[in-house]
Amino acid sequence: QVQLVESGGALVQAGGSLRLSCAASLSIFSIYDMGWYRQAPGKQRELVASITSGGYTNYADFVKGRFTISRDNAKNTVYLQMNSVKPEDTAVYVCNAQMVAVRRYEYWGQGTQVTVSS
Repeated sequence: QVQLVESGGALVQAGGSLRLSCAASLSIFSIYDMGWYRQAPGKQRELVASITSGGYTNYADFVKGRFTISRDNAKNTVYLQMNSVKPEDTAVYVCNAQMVAVRRYEYWGQGTQVTVSS
């Protein structure tokens, strides 16, 4: 059974930094596109950043220049480095893995809470 386990969420002051990790029990992690989403109370889930199997990255406008997504295929792990965090970054951050081969394969983690105090 595939598992995505996030860690690193915490309470942090505005302007601070945090690094989230997502460890995946995928048999061939390197072929999956990985992403970080977030969901704040009362809001819809939104894409924060993604990284393809080839290493191409994409960021939501509201995190460009502040957050960095990366992956370590040897460790089956994807990271989200969060710098200059703002109170509006407060949310549950969820890891996503997806791959298309004959059919679509998609998996979600349980999420990790990030709270930014002003």
